[in-house]
Amino acid sequence: MKQMQGADILIQSLIEHGVEVIFGYPGGANLPIYDSLGSYDRLRHILVRHEQGAAHMADAYSRITGKLGVCLATSGPGATNLVTGIATAYLDSSPLLAITAQVERHWIGSDAFQEVDILGITLPVTKHNMAILSPADIASGMQEAIQIATSGRPGPVLVDIPKDVLQERCACRPSTPLHIEGYQPVTRGHQGQIKKAANLLVRKKKPFLIAGGGVNRSGASDELLLLSRLLQAPLGYTLMGKSAVPERYALNYGMIGMHGSSQAVEALAQADLILAAGVRFGDRAVQSYKAFGQAADLIQIDVDPAEVDKNVKVNIPIVGDARNILQGINKRLQTEHALQPVSMKHVSNQAVEIEECERDLFNMPNIVGTISDLNRDFIVATDVGRHQMWAAKYYRSSGLAPGCFLTSGGLGTMGFGLPAALGAKAAYPDRNVLLFSGDGSILMKIQELDTSLQHHLPILVVILNDQCLGMIHQLQHDHYGKRYRECRFPHRVDFVSIVKGFGLRGRTVGNFEELRAALEEGVASDRTYVIDCLIDQQINISHQP
Repeated sequence: MKQMQGADILIQSLIEHGVEVIFGYPGGANLPIYDSLGSYDRLRHILVRHEQGAAHMADAYSRITGKLGVCLATSGPGATNLVTGIATAYLDSSPLLAITAQVERHWIGSDAFQEVDILGITLPVTKHNMAILSPADIASGMQEAIQIATSGRPGPVLVDIPKDVLQERCACRPSTPLHIEGYQPVTRGHQGQIKKAANLLVRKKKPFLIAGGGVNRSGASDELLLLSRLLQAPLGYTLMGKSAVPERYALNYGMIGMHGSSQAVEALAQADLILAAGVRFGDRAVQSYKAFGQAADLIQIDVDPAEVDKNVKVNIPIVGDARNILQGINKRLQTEHALQPVSMKHVSNQAVEIEECERDLFNMPNIVGTISDLNRDFIVATDVGRHQMWAAKYYRSSGLAPGCFLTSGGLGTMGFGLPAALGAKAAYPDRNVLLFSGDGSILMKIQELDTSLQHHLPILVVILNDQCLGMIHQLQHDHYGKRYRECRFPHRVDFVSIVKGFGLRGRTVGNFEELRAALEEGVASDRTYVIDCLIDQQINISHQP
């Protein structure tokens, strides 16, 4: 049997499982992996400028492709720099494989140079983590990690491998079918519960459907849209569910929750039945009115049984994959209840209220709306803050495809946007990728602009530069007596000069004429192009009661 180095076994295992791209950063402990990488041209490595960026890129890569995203870091600070990205993927259910190198086995527990207990640190924010302490266990360990990360409710898995294990040689055994004892995720859905749901849906007069992130993850957009057409039922989406249904579908009432549309929130309050697919009912989604679900029956579809009946009381829980379950419900509605889908036209203006604001003001909602009106098929990424909510509410392009709105919903990670956009571009180099960011968020990971240049990942970046931390400014306005503490920047950053320092392109704009010209340049650019929008007028995002 052929003798192989542990690092080579690792690389071959990734290739065997279909991995094509790794986002990473080298260090002393993981150099055996990098040495082996040079012998395999089937794996593309993207060198990031910070390990957190690697995790966000791998996360976005997985969200946009449905494949496993892989990031790689060394021991100690390299591993800990991944943690925020791992937690982001955990709360947003992204299949992520984080590979960290560790100090040599005989040094573990001695406080060696660049040694940390990364398993202990990441235990609360991973679906699973493990240490592989023998090269003979690498192939089976990687197989187990990938199966857990990608099956059931997807999530991040971390694998920690000591440096000497990566260097040691052993016999390479072919992989065999793997059975993980006690791990049997349910995907099909209980037929009795599906029948109950269908029977209840036809009896109700005011059903309302909610698309969560699970609809995007399972590819259930068509099934949810068909259900809406069968019932002539309005629908809305959570922040993570945005793009799951066409933005200009006539019965799309927009985003629910704290910063959602008043129409969606009112429809929820008046509904006699709510069907939520792939929704975990986080606090931002349900606090829009106090008695969520009390006046309506509630059907919850989720692949994770731990999320069902956790935050709200559910009448009909159905555990399984959203696509499979919605297919089952639709089939019963059509065959047992003789329902036929009603043709619903798409509308030019979505049936969502537009906040009172002068349309000629150069502010966040109007800038987002202007870009949306281009109706380009952008993959859209956002950072976190007030601009994120404006993008979720006002980006209504008919070109926004399912799963193509990338944002940090659960953890709310500033700095997610730029590396996420680059991860999406790495997945689909022929697609246009648009990032909405703020002057606070973009500075969190601005060094990844250098990654963009080195690996030829051109994206279009729109910075909504209001010279403050916008969401913090709003919270202090609303809840702290307008005492604005440490949220305003004393001077406006010249992002175009920074961008040029990276060898990229950009333009500062202060009105819509300049914005449109910059957008035209940016879309045509063969390098990342940054549009720095100087905003004076401030409009707070609406806050539903």
